[in-house]
Amino acid sequence: MTRRSCAIYATGIVCAHLLIVGIALVVAQVFQTMIHSRLKKELTLTEKSQVFESWKNPPPPVYMEYYFFNVTNPEVFLAGGKAAVTQIGPYTYREYRPRENVTFLENGTKVYALNPKSFVFVPEKSKGNPETDILRTVNIPVVAVMSELNSYSFFLRTLVSMWMKSIGADIFMTRTVHEVLWGFKDPLLSRLHTLKPEVDDHFGLMWKKNGTHEGEFVFLTGEKDYMEYGRIDTWNGLREMSWWSSNQSNMINGTDGSVFHPLLSRNELLYIFAADLCRSIHLAYVEDVEVKGIQAYRFAPPEDVLQSPKVNPANEGFCVPAGDCLDTGVLKVSVCREGAPIVVSFPHFYQADPKYINAVEGLNPNKEEHETYLDLNPTTGIPIRACKRAQLNIILNRVEGFPATKHINQTIFPIMFVNETATIDDDSATQMRTLLLIVTLVSNFPLLIVGMGAILLVVLVILVCRNRQKNEVKRIDFNEAFHSFTTAKDETAYTQVSDKPEEPSENHASQPMKNGSYIAMSPVEAQKC
Repeated sequence: MTRRSCAIYATGIVCAHLLIVGIALVVAQVFQTMIHSRLKKELTLTEKSQVFESWKNPPPPVYMEYYFFNVTNPEVFLAGGKAAVTQIGPYTYREYRPRENVTFLENGTKVYALNPKSFVFVPEKSKGNPETDILRTVNIPVVAVMSELNSYSFFLRTLVSMWMKSIGADIFMTRTVHEVLWGFKDPLLSRLHTLKPEVDDHFGLMWKKNGTHEGEFVFLTGEKDYMEYGRIDTWNGLREMSWWSSNQSNMINGTDGSVFHPLLSRNELLYIFAADLCRSIHLAYVEDVEVKGIQAYRFAPPEDVLQSPKVNPANEGFCVPAGDCLDTGVLKVSVCREGAPIVVSFPHFYQADPKYINAVEGLNPNKEEHETYLDLNPTTGIPIRACKRAQLNIILNRVEGFPATKHINQTIFPIMFVNETATIDDDSATQMRTLLLIVTLVSNFPLLIVGMGAILLVVLVILVCRNRQKNEVKRIDFNEAFHSFTTAKDETAYTQVSDKPEEPSENHASQPMKNGSYIAMSPVEAQKC
């Protein structure tokens, strides 16, 4: 066997083995299963996990952008007209949210943690100075007191109305942005505090929320089941709330929004418990996006999250008391806001019933600026970019006994909205891209084997073809040589052998030939010497 034949046979054997092994690994998904199993073990809330430190101290900066609605025509609104507002801001704060008192429970299957949040003003990302910018907005303490007295007698409401007017407590107030946001000593609450010490004498939308936490959380670590990675087990010792009117609405579902299980699917719903919204919400897949070279799935709350119970009966449990429901796009959260008629929505009543948008001039909802979404890497479940947007509103309506309200039309009045944003930092993005590259290479290693087998198959075909061509050339050369030999044989003759001297030429032709004496080769035709 020649070297060429050996090379062809060896190439064929290696090619066959690579193709068989590669195709078998692709079908069996051995490497993909192996890398997925590795990810499930690594992405857990345990001290040995690669993500534990970043969970305790999130490296990406989180920014809180506060926008306020400044009321430009309070007199017109109190006289029965439509309110007009202008948006001011953003007033941007850097949010720090390290987890503290981290303690493992039940053999490391659960972890307890507090998540205090602190805020630092960032002037370069803000538009205006909260210390000096003046804001005219609804006086929430006054409206809360009026709402609380709505069930009392007309006589008592009238007395309280006169008393409130005497201390200058009106439906609208004018304060600096800093006071409205971080708190000030309110004259109405100060007097109530003397009567009821449990009533705080300060008011602010973020009063006592700088450096404090939203409750005590116990999370599942995901060691038993990767699908439970980061899921909330209890909040303030509760596995369900008691504010709403149905068991489903009271459920505490999902994570706190900072982590999600790996190997996400486009078809699944993701659940988040939002303590500031007093409920759990779900997110659905929207589209594929790319952030800093990292592929991600975008998830956002679908329209059914805040749909009217008339359209989505599952939301009927959020009507408190039962049957007292608002229309699409808004959620009344009085039950967890000390009775104040507070309503939450998306900014500018995005995805809400048009009647709420049209009730106030100056609102312009749009998807780009007002949608809440999460961009998650599907392999690891790690948030790459997050944008949480929520608006705070208050219900204003007529209350008998309070003359200032006798002309106003019931309105869900916008106060402010917040845009909470976070994007993965450059160092973390680099590490993420490296990790995803390794995952991709390992998962697709069988395809590389199949590719090498395909290349060798091409080489094998080329070798076989070249070998056949050379064999055909050799066969042609042999035939030509054989043809030349036979042609030469036909054109020659043999003379007899003789040991006698040659006779004269004239007698040679007439004498018979004698074998065995002399051999000579000459042309067939006789020639003279």
